[in-house]
Amino acid sequence: MEVINNLQYASYTPPEIRKLIRDRKINWNTSGMCAGFAQANLVVLPKAEAYDFLLFAQRNPKSCPILEVSDIGSRGLKYIAQNADIAKDVPRYRIYIKGVLDSEQEDVSKFWRSDLVSFLIGCSFSFESALLEANVPVRHIEEGRNVPMYITNIDCVPAGVFSGKMVVSMRPIPYNQVIRAVTVTASMPRVHGSPIHIGNPDAIGIKDINNPEFGDSVTIKDGEVPVFWCCGVTPQSVVMNSKTDFVITHAPGHMFITDIKNIDLKD
Repeated sequence: MEVINNLQYASYTPPEIRKLIRDRKINWNTSGMCAGFAQANLVVLPKAEAYDFLLFAQRNPKSCPILEVSDIGSRGLKYIAQNADIAKDVPRYRIYIKGVLDSEQEDVSKFWRSDLVSFLIGCSFSFESALLEANVPVRHIEEGRNVPMYITNIDCVPAGVFSGKMVVSMRPIPYNQVIRAVTVTASMPRVHGSPIHIGNPDAIGIKDINNPEFGDSVTIKDGEVPVFWCCGVTPQSVVMNSKTDFVITHAPGHMFITDIKNIDLKD
């Protein structure tokens, strides 16, 4: 497994990173990049399903905290990023056809349609710089890996055509720092907020902590407990379950980096 030091990009501005992504000079996960700036999950689907998805996000706000919804057919954004191109500014995309992963792409311009609506959803990568500032370790950044993500046995609240299981991300936290990690992340509900579960993975349907459905496994050291946060990959689990005709998403861990500072997303 290739180890990538994303902390070398921590001081870059979001426009600088988006340009590197658009120029295909970065095509890997974005954890640790642009410290202090919010990152976003991406769901792009036809207008015909957009209302159902908006309702789904409203009913599942910890998994799908919406940062912005685009105009129909637009590849640009009005609020969270200037001069953005949704079809080019994510390091890696996924295309689902009738709920099945059809391909991964580094540029989805050729797939763009005039009826598409983009949803930008808060990402837990956004609170990782706050965890690091509080001296709480973030293992996947330390190990140069993507965060581990798991499909749980927790049902999302259905809406319209959308239903399915919640996805969570996991970070091992030392026992004596769990309360600090909860406090830090709880202040940022627009990027998933406080953990959804702490401790026993089996209780939420995770049978093998070392075999995540998305991302990479990480080391859990003695004296650490796995802590689970709601994850913006949940829509991909839901899309697979709901067998939606056509959806573009980010590849897990490969986020859209916004111009919004994390501090502006706090309570």
